[in-house]
Amino acid sequence: MVLIPMHRDPRHLLRWAQDEFGSRFAVVTSFQDEGMVLLHMAAAIDPGIRVITLDTGRLPGATFEMMEIVRNQLGLNVEVVYPDANELERMVTRYGPSLFHRDPSLRKLCCHVRKTLPLERKLSGISAWAAGLRRGQSEERASVEQVESNGGRTKLNPLAHWTATEVAAYLERHRVPRHPLYAEGYTTIGCAPCTRALNAGESGRDGRWWWETESAKECGIHVAADGAMRRTLDVLLEDILVR
Repeated sequence: MVLIPMHRDPRHLLRWAQDEFGSRFAVVTSFQDEGMVLLHMAAAIDPGIRVITLDTGRLPGATFEMMEIVRNQLGLNVEVVYPDANELERMVTRYGPSLFHRDPSLRKLCCHVRKTLPLERKLSGISAWAAGLRRGQSEERASVEQVESNGGRTKLNPLAHWTATEVAAYLERHRVPRHPLYAEGYTTIGCAPCTRALNAGESGRDGRWWWETESAKECGIHVAADGAMRRTLDVLLEDILVR
C-alpha cells in the first residue's frame, strides 16, 4: 500500500512522487501557467523527472516554442505523445477536419481521439502522474483534490488549493517563462481551432469551445465522460474504426 504524505506542499508532493515511483511518475502538461509552475518545481527536485505532453496535431505554434523553452531553460526532457494515425485518419475522413463545430458529441470524439486515448495509452506504464488542475479554474474542477485515484493510478493535483494570484506570484517571483498566447488575451490554451482570446465580459475557460452553450468545458482527460456520453463516444469510435 502506498503511503501518501500528510504534508501536501506542492514541492513535497512532487518530491514524494518522484522518490516513490521514479520513472513510473510523470508530470503531464500543456505548458500553461499551472503546468509551468509544476515544471519549475520539478526541475529543482530532479531534472530527470518525466514530462509528458500531447501533440494533437492542431496545436498553435507558440506551444512548440514552449516545449523548446522547457528543454533549453529548465533542462527537462519532454516526451511528446501523438494520436493513433489510423484512428485520426478515419475520424477526419468520416467527419471532416472541423467536426468539433458540428455537434458537442463530435467535439468530444475529436478530443477523445486526439487527447484522451493517446494519454491513456501512454499512462499504461505509469503508476502516478501530476497535472496543473486548480479548484478555481472552473465549476467542473471545484472539488478536485490534491491526491486522487484515477484509472487505478495515483493522480496528483499539487496546486488544487492554489489561487490564480498565487500562481501568478510564483511565476513572477521565479521568472518562470509563460506561454506567449497569454500576452494576447488567452486564459486557457489548447488546440488552435478550439481556444481563443477572451472577449469583453468573459473569464476563465470561456475561450474554450465558445460555440458550445451547455456542455462542460472539459476534454475528457481530467473529467471523465458520464455514462451516456461515454456510450456515445464508444459508438462513434466504433463507427469510424469499422468503416
